[in-house]
Amino acid sequence: MKKELLKLAQKHGTPLFIVDHDVIRKNYRTFKKNLPRVQAYYAVKANSEQEIIKTLFDEGASFDVASYNEFMQIYKYIRHFEEKDKDFYIWDKIIFSNTIKDRPTLRDIKRYRPLVTYDSVDELKKIRENCETAGLVLRLKVPDTGSQVEMSSKFGAEPGDAYNLIKQAFDLGLVVEGLSFHVGSQCTNFDNYTAALTITSGIFNDAREKGYNLKIVDIGGGFPVPYDSHVPKFKKLAAVINSECERLFPHDIEIIAEPGRFMVATSAGLISEIIGKARRDGKIFYHINDGVYHTFSGVVYDHWIPNFRAFRQGRKEVCAVVGPTCDSFDKISVSEQLPGNLEIGDYLYTENIGAYSTASSTKFNGFDGAKILHLNN
Repeated sequence: MKKELLKLAQKHGTPLFIVDHDVIRKNYRTFKKNLPRVQAYYAVKANSEQEIIKTLFDEGASFDVASYNEFMQIYKYIRHFEEKDKDFYIWDKIIFSNTIKDRPTLRDIKRYRPLVTYDSVDELKKIRENCETAGLVLRLKVPDTGSQVEMSSKFGAEPGDAYNLIKQAFDLGLVVEGLSFHVGSQCTNFDNYTAALTITSGIFNDAREKGYNLKIVDIGGGFPVPYDSHVPKFKKLAAVINSECERLFPHDIEIIAEPGRFMVATSAGLISEIIGKARRDGKIFYHINDGVYHTFSGVVYDHWIPNFRAFRQGRKEVCAVVGPTCDSFDKISVSEQLPGNLEIGDYLYTENIGAYSTASSTKFNGFDGAKILHLNN
């Protein structure tokens, strides 16, 4: 493995972001095997590389998009379909899960009769004026305690307001197809799912009893990635979800989910190169050619804990690994256990960096992002 990675770095240069599509396929199939009743909509925002979308499209995945541009990334694979097949695919396999959409986007997707989420009266009115063909999914605010990235402070209607938001949608001539929630990204507190499913089922079943024929329950994302041995097993969470869905919801509904991180996090690694070395206040600082404005953006936006492995052996000590920009904020980690004898030109390897990394990379200070190498695609 070490020799292969070094060969790739020498051949392609660094920083080098390596995506293994066999891992993506494995993750998708693991999800489907453990949650057979759930239709998996890949959250494109996690990593929007076109090659990744193509792999998941070929696997039969559905897609969660947040913008018209993300929608068009999937549309390119169905543009040759006959109109009726194209319309059915968009309805059945794409959801706009961003609860706030601008008017141009709504007007652009109107002809496709899309499935879209909402969580407020004002969004309902905007949808009615610009995309009345849409099928609606009401997003609920649910507990997200302990998740790596919480969602409830920005998204989701209060459960107590849910019935009125459903009724108001129908009063406007719109159709609510179902309910959704998101327990927060990288959720290791499985009680969040149990609570969210209980809240959702109460609202869902009450709406049906009052004559609103809801058909969809969207359980969102948050499925934990095994970044380390302390992360609870996905298989255990799947058993909880399967049991609760069986207990709480009618059998005639469709259950969907929006896994993003789960599909791609473990599929990619990064080879970076040490471009500078200094000892500051007694600690070694390794300056590398990637940083928090680039592939390590997840350290800032995703609360991701970075990891580094050296290719050279040596006595380890606590080191700092920092990025190439002139901003002192660009510190990736100040407490890495690395050999103290590494030199300029040596490489470092970071694993499990496939999600929320290159997706939020910038060109700050004029530095290009990592070169992306796709394997087994």
